[in-house]
Amino acid sequence: MTPLSRSIARRISLQGPISIADFMAEALSHPQHGYYMGKDPFGRTGDFITAPEISQMFGELVGLWCAEVWRLMGNPAPVNLVELGPGRGTLMQDALRAARMLPAFGDAASVHLVETSPVLRDMQALTLADHQPTWHDDLSHVPDGPLIVIANEFFDALPVHQFVRAADGWRENLVTVDADRLVLTAAPAASAAAALLAGREPGGVGDVAEVCPAAISIATALAERIARHGGAALAIDYGYAEPTGAATLQAVRQHHRHDVLADPGTADLTAHVNFRDLRDAARPFAAVYGPVTQGAFLRSLGIEMRANQLLQRATADQRPAIESARRRLIDPAEMGTLFKALAFCHRDMPAPPAFETAAND
Repeated sequence: MTPLSRSIARRISLQGPISIADFMAEALSHPQHGYYMGKDPFGRTGDFITAPEISQMFGELVGLWCAEVWRLMGNPAPVNLVELGPGRGTLMQDALRAARMLPAFGDAASVHLVETSPVLRDMQALTLADHQPTWHDDLSHVPDGPLIVIANEFFDALPVHQFVRAADGWRENLVTVDADRLVLTAAPAASAAAALLAGREPGGVGDVAEVCPAAISIATALAERIARHGGAALAIDYGYAEPTGAATLQAVRQHHRHDVLADPGTADLTAHVNFRDLRDAARPFAAVYGPVTQGAFLRSLGIEMRANQLLQRATADQRPAIESARRRLIDPAEMGTLFKALAFCHRDMPAPPAFETAAND
């Protein structure tokens, strides 16, 4: 067992089985042994690659989206440009470079990064040294005022509760210890967390439901702030518009699937984002658009034209990488369909770019 496995096992021996949400929180954010606390997980030498690391085109188009949203907001100055879970700072760097097309936006924007990892904060400081960002442990510490929020592959890493439908109702999957191994066990009766499923379709026996209270809470807080101060939020992640009854919790290490409960702290843990929950959380306070597929979102913002611009200036050796990145970002067989984009905005704003034909709930 890893040091974190032993720590979790001791906790279970004292208090009994714990939720998957508690296990994920320990595995990802434990101060000493948490996955994000002491390593850079991104890139080919890490465990996974996100869209900003695949191509500059992704961050550039998000930056243009932010600049146009700022114009639709009425050009407020200052405006808080906030990124949740900014990774290495690559997306923000590319976004700010592209946003120079509207210089007044760059002058008005104050960059705020919501990040808990010391290692990633250090990397972001280097990447964004010219932009003087301010770091926060959570959204509540971002100053009041108009804001534009980017959350790319942020919600998928928040802890989920997982339930399995039994003949007599939902039973939460819990983590316990068996022969010095962490294993799953179903709660013998409905847990307090089962209240999170209130109002959902009953589902068939064996169906799985995953609920992320943190995602719902953050979406609600974002929408409330937008209602008070003006602005918009953009969430891009892999997930579903409607629950499917299947489990999506997964672990990834060195770009391969890994046992979720084995060696906590050494692998990334994620679950597909329930965009319906985000939408429902934001709807009482803000205008909600989408989700639309990432492919449709990036095409609407002009990724094909941007790729052609890069190809015209590229060497023969560079062109295959540009074509590959474009395809990976928008092709339905790659990230184009599984990944989706959702926006919520102040109700007085017009529809944001790429969501003009998406329903406003």
